[in-house]
Amino acid sequence: METLITTIIGSIIFAIAAPIIGCFLQGLDRIISARMQGRVGPKLLQPYWDVRKLLGKQRKSVNTVEGTYVTWALVFAIIAGGVFFSGGNFLLCVFIITLGSLFFILAAYSTRSPYAEVGAAREALQVMSYEPMVLLVGVAMYVLAGTFNVAGLFSQPEPLICWGWGVLFGLIFILTIKLRKSPFDLSDSGHHAHQDIVKGVTTEMSGPTLAKVEIMHWCENVMFLGWVGMFFVFAAGWSIPVAIVCVLAVWFLEIWIDNNFARVKWQAMLKWAWAVAFIAGGINITVLAFI
Repeated sequence: METLITTIIGSIIFAIAAPIIGCFLQGLDRIISARMQGRVGPKLLQPYWDVRKLLGKQRKSVNTVEGTYVTWALVFAIIAGGVFFSGGNFLLCVFIITLGSLFFILAAYSTRSPYAEVGAAREALQVMSYEPMVLLVGVAMYVLAGTFNVAGLFSQPEPLICWGWGVLFGLIFILTIKLRKSPFDLSDSGHHAHQDIVKGVTTEMSGPTLAKVEIMHWCENVMFLGWVGMFFVFAAGWSIPVAIVCVLAVWFLEIWIDNNFARVKWQAMLKWAWAVAFIAGGINITVLAFI
């Protein structure tokens, strides 16, 4: 009962804080990307104004289930974030956010648009690409900390990065997919104007439905960066600011990659992601098993 109450409170706090932090990061992302490309770029709060404008538009949908699927995808993203940041079970967090991704894919498929269906198929391939590495992160967490609970990391004598460097490398690699960055933004749901299938998975989404998709992405990005941060926290109180600095460094690295690498084909994404998962993550976990 206590765990349920903690998760509910964590989800409420996450539902309030994550969109604010995610919106700020998205605005900063656009500004940094513009500077890297020699442009001025939009204002910091432009993502907020974009979503506010979408919320004020009339609701238009090709069917009655598209909005429902997107709403549940957003709800699952918030619950997953609440589970993680309240110190809950990491595997439960992974399963919930994956369920949210599946609802998002179903929303695109339900429109019967050829562009949205191509985007949904690519979104499914992205899930297939990063999921093995995410599960290996959970395995490494249990091997190193003896628990799947994120709160248990704060009682450890040393951070996960000390022995889980290979798993962290794999997580950073697939984080490019999770954050919808080039070279792995294949479903065309990123914010850059380099799409080749119109707007991909969100082609038929507009107004409040599209606004919920953007808010969902903000929540997901905050949670995914939190996954990186858990590799740097342990019993020492000063580990939290160190983790924040490391997370920001990884986030900047992802922006740099996004602006310096061209998009690859889905075959390359699937092959590289699985190769990194089973080489970097697999070797790391195998070594830990014999220590």
